[in-house]
Amino acid sequence: MTSDDLADLLAPHGLRTLGDCPDQDSTITLIGPDEPAFWGIFHGSPEYLDGDPNPLDRWSMRVLCAVADRVDAEALFPFGGPPYAPFFTWAKQTGRFWASPIDFLVHDQAGLFVSFRGALRWQVEPLAGTTAQPCLTCADQPCATACPVGAFDAGYDVAACKAHVASEAGADCRTRGCLARRACPIGQGTRLSAQAAFHMEAFL
Repeated sequence: MTSDDLADLLAPHGLRTLGDCPDQDSTITLIGPDEPAFWGIFHGSPEYLDGDPNPLDRWSMRVLCAVADRVDAEALFPFGGPPYAPFFTWAKQTGRFWASPIDFLVHDQAGLFVSFRGALRWQVEPLAGTTAQPCLTCADQPCATACPVGAFDAGYDVAACKAHVASEAGADCRTRGCLARRACPIGQGTRLSAQAAFHMEAFL
């Protein structure tokens, strides 16, 4: 099995590879949504429709464990801890993720809306990231000033963010997604509002 084979297996599920990093004698391949196709696929899944808790995590486990079996890999997930797998560390080792001006990870294709559904540990050669950090050539850095309550002015003020999102004034963030994330020109416009609202409801 190759990285191209993995991409073919992930595509019907609305997923894609986000980057590779070496892990001793193995490779960690990070996997996330291929938006906007992802939402329609997950939205029609048994996990989304059954009304039970944590539908996205359950869907991710079912899909990625099945894919892992096909490529003789170990499926890893960013949930289910503690302990938690070091996805942030792995991401920065791929050469395709960096810390943005608001300290959230930014991806070379998905921008600030990047998220992880899981990862595979398997026996392939890692593909090194070759793109430059997009924030270095983003003169305006709109993510840093887009938050209406300045939640990123000095670190990340989670309490101020949640209070705004839950308020009447925060309806735009609540229903369409974080304004700071949406301001990033990389991958802009690929996340559907329904998906953003799903994640913001979980955030609150």
